[in-house]
Amino acid sequence: MMKNVRWRLTLTALVIGLSVLAFYPPDKKINLGLDLKGGVHLVLRVQTDDALRSESEIASERLRDTLTRNSVAFTSIDVTAPDQFRISGVTNDAALRDATAEAESTFDRDSAGGVYTFKIKPNIANQLRDEAVTQALQTIERRVNELGVAEPVVARYSGRDQILVQLPGVTEVQRAKQVIRATAQLQFRLVDNATPFPSREAALQAYNNALPSDVEVLPGRLEGTGTAGTAGTVYYAVKKVSVVSGNELRSASPGLDQFNRPAVQFTLKQDAAQRFGNFTQANMGKPLGVVLDERVMSVANIQGRITDNGQIYGISREEMADLVITLKSGALPASLTYEEERTVGPSLGRESIEAGVLASLGGLGMVVLFMLVYYRLTGLNAIISIVVNLLILLGMMAYLGATMTLPGIAGFILTIGMGVDSNVLIFERIKEELAGGKAARAAVNAGFDRVWWTIVDTHVASLIAAAFLFQFGTGPIRGFATTLTIGLLSNVFTAVFVSRTVFELVLARRRQVQTLSI
Repeated sequence: MMKNVRWRLTLTALVIGLSVLAFYPPDKKINLGLDLKGGVHLVLRVQTDDALRSESEIASERLRDTLTRNSVAFTSIDVTAPDQFRISGVTNDAALRDATAEAESTFDRDSAGGVYTFKIKPNIANQLRDEAVTQALQTIERRVNELGVAEPVVARYSGRDQILVQLPGVTEVQRAKQVIRATAQLQFRLVDNATPFPSREAALQAYNNALPSDVEVLPGRLEGTGTAGTAGTVYYAVKKVSVVSGNELRSASPGLDQFNRPAVQFTLKQDAAQRFGNFTQANMGKPLGVVLDERVMSVANIQGRITDNGQIYGISREEMADLVITLKSGALPASLTYEEERTVGPSLGRESIEAGVLASLGGLGMVVLFMLVYYRLTGLNAIISIVVNLLILLGMMAYLGATMTLPGIAGFILTIGMGVDSNVLIFERIKEELAGGKAARAAVNAGFDRVWWTIVDTHVASLIAAAFLFQFGTGPIRGFATTLTIGLLSNVFTAVFVSRTVFELVLARRRQVQTLSI
């Protein structure tokens, strides 16, 4: 009998020791959520019209090139709405049909008086909007992870095009917002005039205020001026068509340029590298601009064939770090706007923790009082079981890296209730066995054996509910579900194994036991 008790006590002590070791000291080992640690709560809206406009612009520019190469006469090609563009002045309808055959898989075509209107098909438009939100969600998540935020929350919010971002413990709020929101649309475009203009008006005057349809004016900066302020801003006339874009990057890393200044080194994917190589070979001696988010970062003449390697220079060290993050995470398919921003201070988090601890201690105190009054000395057994359960719960959360939230503290309190419920079931069954005339040892064995499946049934049902909460809930709800799940699993161990060990330890010290203090 004592041998059986010894290994049970040894295992229990080992579990308690490992649990305490896992979470101590709790202020360093347990991750706190936004509501307890403080941080930033953001709700962003994805401007899905940008994704449609991008599709329309790409398709229109491709058609412009195709029509020009095939000598099909037209007056203009204009994007008139996010989901449509228009071709005017076409005289050869048959040639236009041949040139637009590929585009018509995505666009519906309509014609009237020599003007052809192409509009994105409704099902394609819905698909592009959904893909834009999904891609934005994944991109933001990668960027937040690169920022080094512990246990962030990035998830779809109530609206179809809204995203929730929670960053616990973040202090550099503006930097985080800039990194998250940066579209990182990297493009390589030919510069129509290598000499920069001092103002947009000067650039337009150079073209007699009539820019060619394939050229636009973008802001840039002089060498070494950085991005702070507008004193160093100049303007370039660049081609609208980009040979490669940011989503075709294979990697991006910090580095130094030939003058040991901060720069970003990048490599292109295989298909893009081949296309870029052919492009640079065909445009030897022409100026090429690196355009990031509609701003010309640098301009250099093409000296030879460039394939998969490149460099962005003329930036500060902080810009280099942020640019690497945004490029590595990929380009956002659409711009973002902030619908809601809340900052939770650390003091509020501390108050929440104190209130949660007081509530847990208060609940535990009431449980202790009830169990001792109603079940006498046997109530100590339940108290030991519940305390061990809470220690295991804290240890498992620290070991798994789970985040403690304010609803998670509610899960703690519910775990106390589940522990009481399991012990009450066992104790009541033992009392029935004692009332039936069984000896104490036989009554304890029968009580645990017959209640086992009842405990399993109740805990499995609760685990199913917790699984649904975790799957479909947002950050705080997931915190509650995580705490509840771990608490339920540890409660089966403590209520059945630890509690029975305490009973057997008491009974092993007495040879003939007919009654219990229950």
